[in-house]
Amino acid sequence: MREALIVWGGWSGHEPEQCASIIAGMLEEEGFKVYVENSTEAFADPGLSDMSLVVPIYTMSKIEKEELSNLTAAVRNGVGLAGYHGGMCDAFREAVEYQFMCGGQWVAHPGNIIDYRVNITRPDDPIMEGIRDFDYHSEQYYMHVDPSNEVLATTTFSGEHAYWTKDVVMPVVWKRRYGEGRVFYSSLGHVAKEFEVPEMRTILRRGMLWAAR
Repeated sequence: MREALIVWGGWSGHEPEQCASIIAGMLEEEGFKVYVENSTEAFADPGLSDMSLVVPIYTMSKIEKEELSNLTAAVRNGVGLAGYHGGMCDAFREAVEYQFMCGGQWVAHPGNIIDYRVNITRPDDPIMEGIRDFDYHSEQYYMHVDPSNEVLATTTFSGEHAYWTKDVVMPVVWKRRYGEGRVFYSSLGHVAKEFEVPEMRTILRRGMLWAAR
């Protein structure tokens, strides 16, 4: 049986505990044995290297050097990493090696909760199969991203809330490699209720399965 570790914490506005419970249920439906922890100390566990998948849900906060070293080593050696929104790509802002692994870092969401459109750029990829462009109501993440990411979906900024971003095309969903590990990320999912959006939930479920070894 494949095993997955979910580690939640950090800023409470992203409802990490509720979202961890939802994701645990999704992975259990796919046959995983799921462990849920609420401290970054879990990243330092030597058993991390035996996991199939790690899902961080930990906005902001800090990660200790030994925790980060163990986590990045596990992914480099083949453990999958998958996550969403600020729980993965706005975690541990001071940890550049973590950002190098994830492939991006949140920097802004002009206008806060707004309506925007998600454009599927790789409809031929199994993660995006059958999903068409869709409208979304949430934070539209403006990110600094790694050019080596394989981008599966994007969004275009209108410039209404930050005029200098007009017509900027920003990755929303990507996958990448970090050593032997597969890394998946979706910027969708500000709060637990967004898991009710079929496209958001399907993309994340498929992305986690792709990342898991």
